[in-house]
Amino acid sequence: MKQKNIRRDFLKTCLMVPLFPSFKEQTITSGTGQVKHLKLSLNAYSFNDMLKSQAISIEALIDFCAQTGFEGIDLTGYYFPGYPNVPSDEFLFRIKRKAHLSGLSISGTGIKNDFAQLDPEKRKKDIQLVKDWIVVASKLGAPVIRIFSGVDIPKGYSWEAIATWMAKDIQECVDFGQTHGVIVALQNHNDFIKNSQQVKDLFKMVNRDWFGLVLDIGSYQQGDPFPQIQETIPLAVNWQLKEDMYLDGKAVKTDVAKVLKMILASNYRGFIPIETLGKGDPKQKVALFIKEIKEALNNLS
Repeated sequence: MKQKNIRRDFLKTCLMVPLFPSFKEQTITSGTGQVKHLKLSLNAYSFNDMLKSQAISIEALIDFCAQTGFEGIDLTGYYFPGYPNVPSDEFLFRIKRKAHLSGLSISGTGIKNDFAQLDPEKRKKDIQLVKDWIVVASKLGAPVIRIFSGVDIPKGYSWEAIATWMAKDIQECVDFGQTHGVIVALQNHNDFIKNSQQVKDLFKMVNRDWFGLVLDIGSYQQGDPFPQIQETIPLAVNWQLKEDMYLDGKAVKTDVAKVLKMILASNYRGFIPIETLGKGDPKQKVALFIKEIKEALNNLS
C-alpha cells in the first residue's frame, strides 16, 4: 500500500508540471519578488492610413502581429466594414477564428463617441453606438471596449457641468456592458480629459466596477506625465504604450524601461497594447518598438 501511495503521489505531481514551458510570455519578477506575465498587443490604429486605404486588411494585420511576436491585437472598430454600423456575424466570427488560429487574443476594440455634446439626442445616438459595439466586443471575445469622454467643453459650460451628464451617459453604457461581460474603458485622450485629476474625478462620478481606464501614456500632456500615470494605474484595464510622451507640452521619447517598471510594481495583469504614430512604414516602426520593449523587459528580469 505504501508503494502504491508513493506512485500515486508521484503521478499526481507529474500531472501538475507542464511538459513544455511557455515561450511567448514575458515572465518578470517585480521588485516585491512577485512573478508577473506581461503580454503585448498591437493597437490597430498604428496602421491607420493603411487600413483606411485598404492597403492592408484586418486578416493581414493579424498575420503581421503573429509573425512579429505579439500575443494580442486591439481591433479598433472604425476599420471594420460599414462602421459605425456593426459588421455581420459571419465577418466577426471569421476574424475571431483567424485571430485564435494565429495564436492571438483580441485584447480590445474601440469606437468614436462624444459625450460632451450639448444636444441630448446626439448623445443618445452615441450611447446606442457604444451599446451596439459592446455586443460586437462580446461576439469577438474582446474583454474591453474603448470609448472617449468628449471633444471640447461647449462655450458657457463648466467642466463639472458636462462631467455630470457625461457620467450618467457612461453609467448607462457600463451597465449594459456588464450584462454582456464587456468592460467599458475610457481613454484619457487629451481632449475633455486632459490630466489625472480629471480622470479620477470622472471615475468617482461614474462609480461602476465594470468601468476602467485605457491608460494612454502619450495623452497626459500637461506637466510631468509620470506622477499622473502612477496616480491612475489602479484604474487601468488596458493601455496605450506609445513611442513618445509629453513633458510640459513638449514631445519626448518614451522612457520605456521607466514605464514598464511602474507597470511591474502595480497590480496590473492585463495586456499592454502598443501604438506607433507619425510618418514612416508602420511595419518597421512597430517592429522596432516591440523590439525595444522586449529588450527592456529582458533587462528588467
